[in-house]
Amino acid sequence: MLLIGLHNNAFYAIINEWQTPPQYTSITLAHYMYLELFQNLGLSKNEAEIYEALLEYGESSVSSIAAITNINRRNIYDVLNRMIEKGLVMTVVSEKESTFRPVDPQKLNELLQEKASMLGSSMDELRNLYKKKAKKSGVTVYRGAEGWKNYMRDMIQVGEPTFFLGAKGGWLDERVKHFYPQFAEALKKKKLPMYHLFDWEVKEQFPEILKHVTGQYKFLPKEYSTQGGAVDIFGDHVNILDDLQLGGFGDDDFSFTVIVNDQIADSFRTWFRYMWDKCPNIKENKAQGTISAKDYIS
Repeated sequence: MLLIGLHNNAFYAIINEWQTPPQYTSITLAHYMYLELFQNLGLSKNEAEIYEALLEYGESSVSSIAAITNINRRNIYDVLNRMIEKGLVMTVVSEKESTFRPVDPQKLNELLQEKASMLGSSMDELRNLYKKKAKKSGVTVYRGAEGWKNYMRDMIQVGEPTFFLGAKGGWLDERVKHFYPQFAEALKKKKLPMYHLFDWEVKEQFPEILKHVTGQYKFLPKEYSTQGGAVDIFGDHVNILDDLQLGGFGDDDFSFTVIVNDQIADSFRTWFRYMWDKCPNIKENKAQGTISAKDYIS
């Protein structure tokens, strides 16, 4: 009854202060920094939010976690149970309200190592299953950054010389830039020949890509540069790239159309060889002017 006569704003201020613990009143202004990282490591969105909140605010009750994250209380109990099973959260039992404490983030690394070990122990069997299926001609579409990584893995798996037509330095796109070093290392180990026919604009506007090039390269004449498209050929694969710009792709919805067909791949290699032979050599690159027969024949 002491609230009678208070101004409405004052009334709601008291109610809000009573409902939300003081240390969490600014949570709506906070920004999660590691949600994407935690989700990429296998946590669900709610698990990632709760884990980061506990790391930042420390041991907390369910009511406090709800105030921090805005996740429904009933969902929080389910999420916490899963996190306890994964070993990411510990329960601190008390007479009043139990609280929850995060474990050291090193646990995430242990979980990854355990998964890697499980996968490694079955990898030979899985690969044998994959190889038993006779490869047929077909068309596949890869989308986005993960599709791009699959395309690079295909290149390593096929293990044949690769020909890049209309190349634009897409390796330096921020979305896969962190993946490129291990890809380049795999190329180096397999000693795969690579031939790049870059658009002329790379030479003028994006020359820094050239120091990352593995293999030989030349430039298409300026009047034959293309906007948005490129073609890569390796083994029986022809990859048609969409929305490729200098240094990377445009929208997040970029795609690769992958054609697996020996005859089509051989035809593209023949056309590539013609264009390669017509383009002038680059002095600073050790291009020999022609493609060796052993690289040309798949």
